[in-house]
Amino acid sequence: MGWLMDIFGFAMQMEKEGESLYRRLANDCCDAGLAGILVMLADEEVRHQEVIADMRDGAPAVPQTTVLRDAVNVFRRMKESGRVFDFNVRQLDLYRKALDIENRSEAFYREMAEEVPETHQRDTFLKLAEEERKHAILMDNIVEFVSRPLTWLENAEWHHLEAY
Repeated sequence: MGWLMDIFGFAMQMEKEGESLYRRLANDCCDAGLAGILVMLADEEVRHQEVIADMRDGAPAVPQTTVLRDAVNVFRRMKESGRVFDFNVRQLDLYRKALDIENRSEAFYREMAEEVPETHQRDTFLKLAEEERKHAILMDNIVEFVSRPLTWLENAEWHHLEAY
């Protein structure tokens, strides 16, 4: 059972690090809309910590997110504003790091779903993996947006986010 507590501890630490990165990115962001999306992602990581703590303590835990839908609404408002966006491309490496963290988190949760003894734990880890996949999709879109904001908004590539 000790290895299971280590899994929960590692998962909690991973989520705390993700939260910290997103809050740092939001603080350094020069656009309120994008900063708001990053804060949403940080808040998601806090909810994941709570889900993991509940699962560790034996309580049923079901992560649910609206971050993609909420982000689409922010992107819509950004497009409708008609503003010209000019982001600090030096931040791109940090956005890519966040994308990598989300991809690794998804893989970790899928792997842990195969390791835990209880069905409800497996189901929760798989749901967390799906949440992280959604975060990765959003971060991939943010990387593209920061790389080429005008073209990205004009082409409305973010509309596919609604499907998730």
